[in-house]
Amino acid sequence: MRGANANVLVTAAGSVVAEGIMKCLRLASSKSDAPVKYRIIATDASPLAAGLYRGDRGILVPLAAAPDYVDSLTMVARKEGVKAIFVGSDEELGPITESRRRIEEETGAAVIVNPPEVLSAAKDKWETFVALRKLGLPHANSALPEGMDSFIRENAFPLVVKPREGHGSIGFHVVRDREGTQEAISSIKQIGWHPILQEFLGDGDQEFTTGVVVDARGKGVISSIAMRRTIKGGQTYKAFVDDFKDVRRSAEEVAVKLGCRGPLNVQARMVDDQLKVFELNPRISASCPIRAVAGVNEPDILYRNAVLGEELRISNYEKIACFRYWNEVYVPLQSVEGMTKAGEADGPSSLVPDYF
Repeated sequence: MRGANANVLVTAAGSVVAEGIMKCLRLASSKSDAPVKYRIIATDASPLAAGLYRGDRGILVPLAAAPDYVDSLTMVARKEGVKAIFVGSDEELGPITESRRRIEEETGAAVIVNPPEVLSAAKDKWETFVALRKLGLPHANSALPEGMDSFIRENAFPLVVKPREGHGSIGFHVVRDREGTQEAISSIKQIGWHPILQEFLGDGDQEFTTGVVVDARGKGVISSIAMRRTIKGGQTYKAFVDDFKDVRRSAEEVAVKLGCRGPLNVQARMVDDQLKVFELNPRISASCPIRAVAGVNEPDILYRNAVLGEELRISNYEKIACFRYWNEVYVPLQSVEGMTKAGEADGPSSLVPDYF
């Protein structure tokens, strides 16, 4: 039985998050009994974004910081008859969340983002710490630079210094003395970001990333799936998907108490049998394709819940290991030149050889 067709928009098509979302949508559409067959409209500010050439249509839009970004995105969504908008970058979450009501009213598309208060609590690591502590949820001890002296007295070296607004491993420092702490703080400030100090949670193999999806209307958790992982370049490099019931239960509690309505990625480490949350991402995770192969396809779930109104509850998934590797997308030069000049093109005009 063929599913209904749906046009969906995925932003920041050159990002690992957007590419993951697109993989999940393709996987969902490939199933013979799929309730929805997705047509992907991919947007990005650069004509060199790989995802522009892997969607069904690629369209250039301004940078997220540009004053006409939301107008441009709204125009694309309206013109293409988009039913849902998936956000592929942290930089776009702010302006899209801010303009959510307007975008939905003008396009009829469901914007897959959390409420503004969830974004505020998650995008700033200090606000994350404050929110988790206030709600009595597990957290990594943290401090601002002005509290450095007392924090050092209360927490043994090594410590972590990183940007409050950063993501991945950008600006991440493990410091082993007071001088190194001050140097790390200064280096983060020099690039225009704001530092935060955190307790060091170890560097072993006990880091977990958990994806939680909460019903768009607040009717509870739809799914949660956890994996133990190793990181390379700030991204999940090797992943081991298993039950991890305590990890999932903790992440679900975080999502519900924060007031999520949609996706949340919870990053935590196990320290002496105690789970400590150190980062939240109020969006779909870049590791969503791994979860989809295991049986929890978060973009598909989110669409069916937010747009079709399906009340879902997915509690089982496969236990698998994932080993990521480098791959290539090949695009004819004339396609890149055409995208650069015209700002849009039908796809896919690219090739991913099956040679590994």
